[in-house]
Amino acid sequence: MIPNIGKPLDRVDGRQKVTGGARYATENKLDRVTYAALVDSTIPAGTIKAINVSQAKKAPGVLAVVSHLNAPKINPPPKPQPGGGGEQASSLTESKYLPFSDSTIHYLGQHIAVVVADTLEHAIHGAELVRVAYDAAPARTDIEKYRGDAKDRSQQSPSAFTKGDADAALAGAAVKIDQIYRTPHEHHNPMEAHGLIAAWDGDHLTLHDSSQNIFAVQRTFATLFGIPKENVHVLSPFVGGAFGSKGGVWPHVVIAAMAARVVGRPVKLTVTRKQLFFANGHRPQTEQRVALGAAADGKLVSVIHEGFGQGNEVCTFVEAFTAPTRVIYASPNMRGFHHVVDLNLPSGTYMRGPGDSTGMFALDSAMGEMAYALKIDPLQFRLINHADQDPLSGKPWSSKSLKECYARAAERFGWSRRTAEPRSMRDGRNLIGWGMASANRPAHRAPCSARALMRADGTVTVSCGSHEMGMGTATVMSQLAAETLGIPAERVRFEYGDTNLPPAPISAGSLTAASVGCAVFGAATELKRKLAELAGADPASLDPNNYTAILRQHYLDHIDAQFDAKPPMEDPYSSHAFGAHFVEVAIDEDIPVVRVRRIVSAFAAGKILNEKTARSQCFGGIVWGIGQALLEQTHLDTKLGSFTNVNFAEYLVPVNPDIQSIEVILVEEDDPHINPIGVKGIGEVSIVGVAPAIANAVFHATGKRVRDLPITVEKLL
Repeated sequence: MIPNIGKPLDRVDGRQKVTGGARYATENKLDRVTYAALVDSTIPAGTIKAINVSQAKKAPGVLAVVSHLNAPKINPPPKPQPGGGGEQASSLTESKYLPFSDSTIHYLGQHIAVVVADTLEHAIHGAELVRVAYDAAPARTDIEKYRGDAKDRSQQSPSAFTKGDADAALAGAAVKIDQIYRTPHEHHNPMEAHGLIAAWDGDHLTLHDSSQNIFAVQRTFATLFGIPKENVHVLSPFVGGAFGSKGGVWPHVVIAAMAARVVGRPVKLTVTRKQLFFANGHRPQTEQRVALGAAADGKLVSVIHEGFGQGNEVCTFVEAFTAPTRVIYASPNMRGFHHVVDLNLPSGTYMRGPGDSTGMFALDSAMGEMAYALKIDPLQFRLINHADQDPLSGKPWSSKSLKECYARAAERFGWSRRTAEPRSMRDGRNLIGWGMASANRPAHRAPCSARALMRADGTVTVSCGSHEMGMGTATVMSQLAAETLGIPAERVRFEYGDTNLPPAPISAGSLTAASVGCAVFGAATELKRKLAELAGADPASLDPNNYTAILRQHYLDHIDAQFDAKPPMEDPYSSHAFGAHFVEVAIDEDIPVVRVRRIVSAFAAGKILNEKTARSQCFGGIVWGIGQALLEQTHLDTKLGSFTNVNFAEYLVPVNPDIQSIEVILVEEDDPHINPIGVKGIGEVSIVGVAPAIANAVFHATGKRVRDLPITVEKLL
């Protein structure tokens, strides 16, 4: 057992970030650097008939214009690798499209050329001078029009599931509901836009990239350009927000490397805020049917969750919204599937809580509706249908504290004072609504390696090619190594964000703390064992105050150890983080703007490595959930195939006045089965369930059920 883990230590990189010392991808300074500006398609479907670059090439400072007509030839990308490790699938490996590979247009905003110049201003001016003629083709842009063409993509996502006979059970249920729920297109909008600097030195490529998956980038570029993997060096020490959008190799990264090879100089390329809405992924829209059947006592006898989401022909991503339905509530009869409608729209990708946050909006909104139909308290209804084991696999949980999350959050919130009838609680002109929902997220883990090195002065450097995107990885890994070795955390430094370091998995899926943590714990433990071997002592009895004396006694200036952490191939347990949200909303009766007054949320995610960083992750997820419920929506003009609110003035996200009281309860949970350090990961479970909790509260306040996000004034009038 690791002592004192969980202390709320301050972030080790905090001072760098607030003083400007943290250097992000495009802030690196390289000699003779050039600048790139992208040219994007202005139609959603068709082919490029001609590209006229004559004026652009004559413009001041322009060094090259690269398109499908003159781009360096590259190889097909590598195939995805299963298991979620450091060489996991990237966006290109999930795609049939290579940038500048031909003249075909798949969606509006597709990068079709790049201008390289001596300054950014010259590059932008040159890009404006490129003239493109198209042969436009009919574009598929309206999901309603083509819903009949939905395809089964279950091989790219959790497969369809069936248990018992859900349709027959629904038909015979004493009480049933059957409704359609919709979620819109949403975009990540990280504070730091996507960007990189690409530089060639012979057949060696260096990429300063804003990435949450540097080893996938390394592997992909080695394959694309036919060079050894060791010849590709990717650095990404600081990432200013990603949330899934920087988990793969998007076309602009390849384009920058192509351009750098053409001009023979480093190329800096930054994607503009508008371009982020088209070429770097988004959460695609979904339409979901949820049908629930229950006995009169509230026991679910049937759960059906099915529907479709937007896709396209060049990307295999699926928003797997039925994923939470497989595990969150018990029922003897269950069925689920999700299909994809391919459109001439930009590619979808992973976005915080992918599948779970969209799927739980539909499922837990339906649970709220069913609770009213049964005249059972919504919390009691969920307790009645608590899954004591994994509903589909039948596996026992590695640990599950969902009931304690319900109890502690409900007590703190004051749920027992709720009156059941809609529109029965008021505060002056405001209708008051109370709602709740569950949260769930799989506890993933992937192979990871780490190295620990102790010097004769007692300082320790722990190295792992992981990522720091604001979640506190550098802090908690320093803390974990220090606690394992029994030394102060300030004597440990954590190195990360570099493919020259031991390999790490993608920082996504809430797997970083568990994956990197197990490797760091293993490396520190092995280092301690080596020290004990030198001292001729038992590692358990080794005095940390004697570490430096041991090294000096053996005339060593350092000692190091590396550990490769590998999760088991077969796991007898089902592992998930769980939580619960309780929400109060206030809505003016005449102008029904929804104000979230307070949220009390409780989460159980195994051992908490650092209380402060964990709470920060939870606050961020809850705030995002408020945005998902009430504000976020990327509007689509189906005639043009174009997103229209492609800026922060019109794409609405929560700001300070939108956020009032948020209270986070971290439920202590001992999980001896999940991994050696008992960690599950908490980065995404907190967004899951916020939207349906708010939707349920809105119904309680107004008596009106909104089944399509976001919940806006016009939907309540």
